[in-house]
Amino acid sequence: EWIVERSLKNAIALAIKKDRRIKEEVNVELQDDQIKVFLVKRTNGKTTIPLDISTEDVNRIAAYAAKEEFLKELERAEEERGYLEFLEREGEIVVGIVRKITEEGDVIVDLGKVVGTLPKREQIRKEEYKPGSRVRALILSVKRKKGKYEILLSRTHPMFLKRLIEQEVPEVKSGEVVIKAVVREPGERAKVIVHSEDPRIDPVGVVVGVKGSRILPITEELSGEKIDVIKWTEDAQELIKRSLSPAPVSRIRLNYNSRRAEVGIPKDKLSMAIGKHGVNVKLANKITGWYIDVMAEEDFDRLIRLS
Repeated sequence: EWIVERSLKNAIALAIKKDRRIKEEVNVELQDDQIKVFLVKRTNGKTTIPLDISTEDVNRIAAYAAKEEFLKELERAEEERGYLEFLEREGEIVVGIVRKITEEGDVIVDLGKVVGTLPKREQIRKEEYKPGSRVRALILSVKRKKGKYEILLSRTHPMFLKRLIEQEVPEVKSGEVVIKAVVREPGERAKVIVHSEDPRIDPVGVVVGVKGSRILPITEELSGEKIDVIKWTEDAQELIKRSLSPAPVSRIRLNYNSRRAEVGIPKDKLSMAIGKHGVNVKLANKITGWYIDVMAEEDFDRLIRLS
């Protein structure tokens, strides 16, 4: 039995039950030149009894049901086409309107023809969302779940920050400046490594902009997230020093076998190197791929003497 035919028969049966206020099961048969309607009785087995209804009434109800079913199918097809369009846009930034916030804290976002979900885990913790407000987010994934499409959004993914920089900095979008790595503690701090093959280009200056003109709007978009832009180098020692920005590094010793770095910092700058709740050194660890042990200069010198 064709899916369309089965859907149409079900629609006609439901319309007849509603029109005639019938509680029993109704069966519909589509014949060459007419529509037959039966009541289904289930006592000792299944019995079908022709329903006392005129041909005119059946045709009227069937025409209405067919129209309703057609409109539903059209709506479903339009919705599916909308989701398929977003499937091709995974990894891009989208702007939508907050429709509602669920009990679990997920934000339902109106994206035009379709809706997306910004799950609690993909939200910047300090942010609050209100129905009717605009929200910008990364299209994290488009998945089919239980016969329906689901668009998942994110404001915490490192790719979201990368895409924001691409939008703000033409040289990144054109490829003159390359973003080699991004790590984030959403809403708190982020580190971005940039590089350019053109020796005439200062990649850090290009991304930050004059007096921070390019990076500040991104920080504002991310609820005050401080963004350290670091110039790429193949020299591991120098990269580790740069990754601990804004703290100055005065001493460093590397163990290449264990990928461990012991780093000496002026005592009055030690808290800056570690960062609030250890965020700065944690991000430096992640972006360099080294375990960085930060200590005061005095402790570093003592360690060197003992080893």
